[in-house]
Amino acid sequence: MVCFDIGGVLVKHFRTWPEACAGLGVEYRAGIDDPGLLALRRAAGKQYALGRIDEEEFYRELVRGVAGLYTPEEVRHVHTHWITSEYDGIGEVMDRLVGLGRARTAVLSNTNATHWRRLAGGDGARADFPTPGKVQRLFASHLMGLAKPDPMIYEAFEREAGVAPGEILFFDDLPENIEAAAGRGWNASRVDHTGDTATQVRAVLEQHGLI
Repeated sequence: MVCFDIGGVLVKHFRTWPEACAGLGVEYRAGIDDPGLLALRRAAGKQYALGRIDEEEFYRELVRGVAGLYTPEEVRHVHTHWITSEYDGIGEVMDRLVGLGRARTAVLSNTNATHWRRLAGGDGARADFPTPGKVQRLFASHLMGLAKPDPMIYEAFEREAGVAPGEILFFDDLPENIEAAAGRGWNASRVDHTGDTATQVRAVLEQHGLI
């Protein structure tokens, strides 16, 4: 089975609030990088990504984490559009992998309900990004109640996907996630999210004789 992280491998996303503001044409306001506010936003994001709070509670906490520097409408806009676009060429690589059928495919993503609607559709919404929907199995942290790099999420993936650790080829952009996967015996390959991810993924798939 070939398993992909989504953000940083298949789809681009912002990494910081100032970067998101610049990318979305939202005014950057001094103070948003205050460590205390950043900690509040990160804590809310973690709880939401684990499915422990719902969307409305998350936005209430996120609004607290901007301390009046941004309106609730601006907060929703920035968070909803935190995911930006697919990496060039990654769709073609996925089409090739799926079309040849030499391995089963899956995604394992730390995400949340808001972003999952854009990635996978549902709740009456169509997915904004086609490539994640091309794989056979979709695994998301907010639905599993677990998040990478917790070893339990990798164990849960193996159990639910019905696959042994040594049979998994895994792509992720974060070193801690790669290290945890490798620790369970997965064949883990780190992707540089700042580069051409399609070329990187293609090269590894070719090495394994999958495309």
